[in-house]
Amino acid sequence: MRVGLGYDSHRFQPPGPLVLGGVRIPFDNHLHGHSDGDAVCHALTDALLGAAGAGDIGQMFPDTDAKNLGRNSVEMLREAVERMRTMGFRVAQADVTIIAESPRMGDHREAMRKRLADALGIELARMSVKAKSNEGMGFIGRGEGIACVAIATLTQG
Repeated sequence: MRVGLGYDSHRFQPPGPLVLGGVRIPFDNHLHGHSDGDAVCHALTDALLGAAGAGDIGQMFPDTDAKNLGRNSVEMLREAVERMRTMGFRVAQADVTIIAESPRMGDHREAMRKRLADALGIELARMSVKAKSNEGMGFIGRGEGIACVAIATLTQG
């Protein structure tokens, strides 16, 4: 069994919508990034790559490569899962925590779980998505952006 931890954060930039966990969320801002800025998928991709000892998202999808500009992060996540399979691993479970003051994630959590579980090739019960505020502290508390932490477990086979 292998366990990996991933983290990502992005600042807000107008206009919306916001894309998190592969789900479009009505909001006045999107997350600025080289790809679509989906911090959930980025943190989860890093968790997978870390668990396998396969580098990080920046190595697999460099921002110096024009084909990654505006790229769909769920597709990037699927490619990382495929890399895990070629290395002899499969995803056993994943857990994600989104840290944001706004928008509220409650109405979007189940859609994110479904989209991510599908991308990882796991049953829904093995995918968890949670959201927390930063209690008004730091760049997140000031409403400047969002952060995400993810953990993934890989097994051989």
